[in-house]
Amino acid sequence: MRDDEFNVHKTVLHSYLSGCPQDAPGTEVPMSQNHALQLQVPEPTGRPGQTTDFSYLRLEAAGQCPRPQPDIPAYDTASLAYRLIRVLNDQGEAVGPWDPQLTPDELRQGLRVMLLTRIFDARMLMAQRQRKLSFYMQSLGEEAIGTGQAMVLNIDDMCFPSYRQQNILITRGARLADMMCQLFSNQCDPLKGRQLPVMYSRRDLGFFSISGNLATQFPQAVGWAMASAIKGDHKIASAWIGEGATAAADFQTALTFAQVYRAPVILNVVNNQWAISSFQGLAGGHDNTFAARGVGSGIAALRVDGNDFLAVVAASRWAAQRARSSNGPTLIEWVSYRAGPHSTSDDPSKYRPKDDWENFPLGDPIERLKQHLIKLDAWSDAQHNELSQELEQEVRQAQREAERHGTMATGQIAPGHTMFEDVYEEMPWHLRRQQQQMEAIK
Repeated sequence: MRDDEFNVHKTVLHSYLSGCPQDAPGTEVPMSQNHALQLQVPEPTGRPGQTTDFSYLRLEAAGQCPRPQPDIPAYDTASLAYRLIRVLNDQGEAVGPWDPQLTPDELRQGLRVMLLTRIFDARMLMAQRQRKLSFYMQSLGEEAIGTGQAMVLNIDDMCFPSYRQQNILITRGARLADMMCQLFSNQCDPLKGRQLPVMYSRRDLGFFSISGNLATQFPQAVGWAMASAIKGDHKIASAWIGEGATAAADFQTALTFAQVYRAPVILNVVNNQWAISSFQGLAGGHDNTFAARGVGSGIAALRVDGNDFLAVVAASRWAAQRARSSNGPTLIEWVSYRAGPHSTSDDPSKYRPKDDWENFPLGDPIERLKQHLIKLDAWSDAQHNELSQELEQEVRQAQREAERHGTMATGQIAPGHTMFEDVYEEMPWHLRRQQQQMEAIK
């Protein structure tokens, strides 16, 4: 790295970490022998009954970030790990060098999937309250991230998702009724009741089995991408975790292998501000960015407005092109907000303001894309309402179809004998004996 490049990155980093005073050259800070050591314990800037101060996000206006070529050295992306790539401004206009120049049809396609995901989530949340399934996790407020990247990737690229990327399946054409059967663990559950609800698995749609052990997605994706390169294939991998999971050891292990072998993989960190109930600062985002961890590992890194559908598409295209050209991995931090509970077992009002999402400065991704289309004279409120009603009927129809095969409330679960199937190529003797014992009990 040239000295002038280093100084630019150093200036950006120092301005990001503003508040740390610099001493004049040649001065020495006296050290007190009696100075007591202190630890920093990050705290959110808003708790129940307060209004969150979101200034910690360090935002900037849309269109301000430069867009380098995808084949640049990883260290030249250092400043982009501390800035924020945005395309849509407050007026709903697409501005700046990251504008992906999407057609109105592509924009409407993205809007449809995002809206369908939100309606699907709402119906399944209601079904969980009716005890038709045991557990559910929404992607409320994060719909743009999975949708935008899924529209960029090829169908045979492998996604290693966490539990909020159901819109990847929806984008890739999964039948809603099939997804619901897995949620209901009924007789048509393609996973035969062997996975928790929302933990889908669709090899035919490039959707790797979701692991509840968080951060494992990263080394799995890196290994898969390395195998693709070893075979001389053209397929890349994409992995997804939340910002809290970056504190797991698997995260750093994956970064090391990805950097050393230039694995063709996109490593997505969804910074939705909250883990289960802990603020993102406890995972290391208080005085730094999660994208910066890529820079420290020698990986190209981007920090992106995850509620800006156009920015999501643009950054995903950049990272996918970099991977397909054997220029190495990209770590992307998507700045977003978990608008709902962590899961149906969570009550976020216990640890954050109830109206937090309403005050989140990056807004609602669906509303922002809707306003952009209206600005282009390619959409209207009437069309939006009509689409919402159409999708509501689509989800209701899928639910009726799935419920005909049973729900947890009706007890029409997968037959007991299926627990012995599809485990071993040849069933071992002890399982055959257990199967016989179960059949004898009947």
